[in-house]
Amino acid sequence: MDKVAMTEAIIVAKKTKNLSWEQIGEAIGMSPVWTTSACLGMNSMSEEAATALCRFMELPAEVSQALQDYPTKVWDQAVPTDPLIYRLYEIVGVYGPTLKEVIQEKFGDGIMSAIDFNMSVEHKADPKGDRVVVTMDGKFLPYKAW
Repeated sequence: MDKVAMTEAIIVAKKTKNLSWEQIGEAIGMSPVWTTSACLGMNSMSEEAATALCRFMELPAEVSQALQDYPTKVWDQAVPTDPLIYRLYEIVGVYGPTLKEVIQEKFGDGIMSAIDFNMSVEHKADPKGDRVVVTMDGKFLPYKAW
């Protein structure tokens, strides 16, 4: 089973069982954001987490194996048309250079890791309209001269 078929099986089971990513992440002891990313094929799970997910969602062993396979992270190079994903591109397009400048001013020449990384998505009530709070927490990796 490839990652595309794996994702399709997980999405069908999620809908059939009326589960949230929060519930699935909690069931396997992982964050819902990371769990979702792995289920969408962008990360690999440990055998323990993949087995727990498949047991919880009543999915076959082939899904567990596909969850454990290392991903090939390839995505379209064009700006996506989905409004939410487009807005994330827009945020990076508008604020990416700013974030780079501020991070490098505070930490030095380097990058924020997306490997040693955590992210959470929270709902914040606001009288002017509910807010989406995205928190990214990545290890700083300095560039090295050699």
